[in-house]
Formats: sequence, structure tokens, C-alpha cells
Amino acid sequence: MRPHPSRYPAPGMGLLVGTLLCAGTTAALVPFRARVTVATPALVLVLPVVAAAILGGRIAALCTAGVAAAAFNLAFIAPYWRPSIAVVDDAVALAVFLSVAMTVGTLVAEGADRRRSAEERAEEAQALHAQYEAVVAERERLAGEAAKLSILEQVDEQRAALLRSVSHDLRTPLATIRAVTSDLRAGADYDDATRDDLLDLVGDEAERLDRIVSNLLSLSRIEAGALQPDRQAVALEELVAERVRRLAPLFRQVRLQVDIPADLPLLDADYSQLDQVVTNLLENAARHSPQRSTVHIGAQARQGMVEVWVADGGIGVAAFDRTRIFEPFRRGEGSASSGVGLAICKAIVEAHGGTIDVVANPGGGARFRFTVPVHRG
Repeated sequence: MRPHPSRYPAPGMGLLVGTLLCAGTTAALVPFRARVTVATPALVLVLPVVAAAILGGRIAALCTAGVAAAAFNLAFIAPYWRPSIAVVDDAVALAVFLSVAMTVGTLVAEGADRRRSAEERAEEAQALHAQYEAVVAERERLAGEAAKLSILEQVDEQRAALLRSVSHDLRTPLATIRAVTSDLRAGADYDDATRDDLLDLVGDEAERLDRIVSNLLSLSRIEAGALQPDRQAVALEELVAERVRRLAPLFRQVRLQVDIPADLPLLDADYSQLDQVVTNLLENAARHSPQRSTVHIGAQARQGMVEVWVADGGIGVAAFDRTRIFEPFRRGEGSASSGVGLAICKAIVEAHGGTIDVVANPGGGARFRFTVPVHRG
């Protein structure tokens, strides 16, 4: 940024102003020269030199000092209006005046130059600061655009994952239901036991569809920030018993061991949301446990919270995957699930003020643990 032209020294303007001020000062003091000493006009005539130094710089100040010395000699040192000097004192006074005027003019001119330089540097610093702020603002804008693009990419990835989940998880039970109902409608000759098994299969697959749809709806509420627990006193033992009864078909190939103390305090939780957490963890454990293995669900009270765990006898969860497994659409090794169940569990537990994690089960497999506050009724 270039400084304003008015800030540059103007020697011509400074000399003109200094000369005019010398003339005006001389004219004003001449009528009083008989009543004052030569020191008075000498001091006053320094002022035009200062003005010339400020406006025109050092050259204008020196030239104006010469003009002021001439005016001082002609108007205030006898014989008046002649360049000659009668006595040594007058010559010394003129020489001292000229030296003082030149020195003052030089100092003032240098000070003015330094002030102009400081102002120019200040303006350059302001211009650089403004440019820096503009660069920062542009960088923040670009970072915001990049963040938006990243979010859009994540949304696209999640949408693609959701479509894959829907196409796989919904089609499988639908295909089973469709096949069984088609056979039954066609009047296939089944005995009563086989017919009952097929109807049970249809019921199981319908229950599975209901859980999948419930998880997807819960995920949409979580993403919309509308997951608000409706807290009430919940008896965990009753909730688990009801879930075990409804999920009995999942445990035909594995054993389920329930260890809920009878004196466990009531939980301060949303019944339906807590039911969904227990359902997802039990279904997850049943899916990953080998045949004839045991799935454990238990609980214990500690420090105003109740810790609930579900342990399976599967392959477990690798240490590097124990945090990522709770992200939406993140599937564990060998999993064929939709990848939303554990993410929903995490969101629900944290909405209740609890925590959830997964650790290695002492007997092999994985142990999922979560905490829920105790009801203070």
C-alpha cells in the first residue's frame, strides 16, 4: 500500500509557506523593534523555519533559514534595510540565529520524516493485518466448505450403507415369509408339526423385521436429535424376563443364562428404549455365539448406577475395533447385521447418562457392558 501523496515532503510548498511567514512575521515585528531586543524577532523568526521543515523537509527548512536570517539582518540589525553589519555583536547574533534556525529546521524535518515513516509503516501493518484477516476468513470459508463436503460424503456413505442394510436385512426375512406363505397357500401337504414349525418361522421372521424397522426408526430419531428418554422406574428383572420370552427363538441353538439379583434397585430409564438396548445386545450375542455355547446376561448395582452386561462365546471383538464398533453401519468381523444396533445402544445409554463399552469375556468371546442410573423415588 503506497502512502497518500500529501504525506510526501513538498520542498516548494514548504519554502513558499516559510518565506511568506518570514515576510509576515517581519512586517508584524518591525513597528516594535525599538522596544524589544534582537532576541525576540530571532526567536519568532525560527517558527517559519519549523513550518517549512514540517511541510517541505530539510531542504525547505535550510532555505527558509537563509530567508529568515536575511530578514533578521535587514529588519532588526542596524543599519536597517542594508546587508552590512556594524558591530561584532550583531554579526555573532546573526551567525547564532542562522545556526539555530538551520539546526532546528533540520531536527524538525527529520522528526517529520520519522513521523511520516511511522505512519506509512502503521498503514502497511494495517493493510497486512486486513489481508491476513481476509486470508483467515477465506481459509475458514474453505474449511467450512470442506467440512460440508465431508459431511455430505459421510451422509452418502451412510445412505449407501443403509440401502445395503435394507436390501439384505429386510429381504432375508421377507423371502422366508414369502416362501412359507406361498407353500401354505398352494396347499402343500404338511403334517401338523411341520405346519406349526413353519408358522413359528413366519412369526420369528416377522419379529425380526419388527426389530430391524424399530432400529432404523430409532436411528432416524437419533440423527434428528429427537431421542429424549421418558424416564420412569423400571424393574430390570421383569424387563429381561419379558425380552427372553419374546426372543426365545433366537436361543434355540445356544443356552441363555440370566443372573439378575432379586434385590437389584429400580432403574431410572425409558422402558421402551432400555428394552431396545437389551434386545439388540441379546440378539447380537445370539448371532455371534457358536452352537451349544452359553450367553450370559447379568447386572449389579454400584455407586448409584446399575451395570448390565451381556457376554457371548463368539470370536470376540479386536482391541482396535472396540470403539469403532459402536459407530453407525460399522459391522464386526463376520457379522451379517445392519450395523445400527450397537450405535443405537450407545445413543440410548448416553442419553440416560450412562456409558457402554465392550471388553474381552474371561471365558472367551465379548462382554458388552452398559450403565443406567438408579431410580431415586
